[in-house]
Amino acid sequence: MKRSRWSMLMVVAGLVLSVFSANAQVLVESVAAIVGNEVIYLSDIENGVIDARRGNPRIPVADVRCRVFQELLIAKLFVDQARIDSIQVTDDTVEGDLNMQINDAIRTAGSEKALEDYFKKSMVEIRRDIRKALVEQQVVSEVQGSITKGLAITPNDVKRYFNSIPKDSLPVIPSKVQLSIIQLDPPNNEENKAEARQKLLNIRSEILAGKSFSVLAVLNSEDGSGINGGEVGYKLKGELEKPYADAAWSLPKNAVSKIVETKYGFHIIQVIDRKGDLVNTRHILIRPKVKREESEKALVKLDSLTRLIRKDSLKFEDVAFRFSSHLDSRINGGKFVSTNPSERINWFSLDELNKEMYGKVRNLNTGEISEPFQTTDEIGNIVFRVVRLDDEVPAHRANLKDDYQVFYNAALMSERQSSYQKWISKKIETTYIKISDELKSCKFLEAGWLK
Repeated sequence: MKRSRWSMLMVVAGLVLSVFSANAQVLVESVAAIVGNEVIYLSDIENGVIDARRGNPRIPVADVRCRVFQELLIAKLFVDQARIDSIQVTDDTVEGDLNMQINDAIRTAGSEKALEDYFKKSMVEIRRDIRKALVEQQVVSEVQGSITKGLAITPNDVKRYFNSIPKDSLPVIPSKVQLSIIQLDPPNNEENKAEARQKLLNIRSEILAGKSFSVLAVLNSEDGSGINGGEVGYKLKGELEKPYADAAWSLPKNAVSKIVETKYGFHIIQVIDRKGDLVNTRHILIRPKVKREESEKALVKLDSLTRLIRKDSLKFEDVAFRFSSHLDSRINGGKFVSTNPSERINWFSLDELNKEMYGKVRNLNTGEISEPFQTTDEIGNIVFRVVRLDDEVPAHRANLKDDYQVFYNAALMSERQSSYQKWISKKIETTYIKISDELKSCKFLEAGWLK
């Protein structure tokens, strides 16, 4: 937790420090370099050095200073080109990213005041500085996109890239599998839900009678927050399930909500604190239990369906579409895919599967279907599944046949970097550049920066 909090603050610190000099109260300060119409101040570099050495203070200062200086010079080349090409990025363009950065920083720092104390700046100043840095980042991205527009690579390019890698440097790719599943939810779940609600009502009555919400969360909550007394931390409204968020935003501080149902189960909620668009809550989660006879009923039904599939009386895909409760896979005939909408990958390493899935899949041959088993779904609720192993790539040293897409992406990135480097070299030749004498000892400047 401490490492994650520190990392988040470092991201924001980098953005804030990168524009510190532009907003400095002292108007007279040393100019480190001029690139076209852009100026780099010595404080830009020194603040970057401070930021970089926080993560690794043992790196020699001189090496870090030259690296930071090089990065700033290159960034200013792109920004200067954006001016020439009339590429503009408005504040509105980065507003979404800005809010996300600010809210994440407040959440990890603990409060707006803690963030202000960390940077020794007001929230208005922090917000202004991060916005300026994000706009510049977007400008650089726009120019880079114009440089590599239309860039494409051929299979021969990918092959040449692969052959350029020393064979003993090729990574070992872990075993990956493609799976299909049929999932059933517990039967008679309304009765189980009613029992979960009643248990939570009893806990709520204890809290209203004076018992500690936090202590009862430790004893009863059926999720990872229980160990922290039910506290889930500062969240934006959009980060929470809608029924939970609606309840949290309507509650006065320290009040206890009525029973709230989400896809995770049943909650009672208490608001701890509010900071702008963020709310910190604690909750107690109770999930519906599944009785032994209900488990047996679900497993018998799955077994019957699986037998019909093995006899070719039914197709796996048709059964998945008709009976499976796993919405992400049933529309694809049972194909198991990542729940992350930005990925939607369908190749998994075994260690990405939960222990029940792992235990079944590792003993299957390609095309085989497992026996029915009980497990938990992606949000922790009890479900019943059979799984089919559709395809498998054993653990192997990376090669072009099995891992073409990996090397295609790497080759494309290499070509982009090469295009950027060629553009930078030409841009240096045609751009007015002046370097301060105190920084001319950096080795990289010999590549055309000094004029």
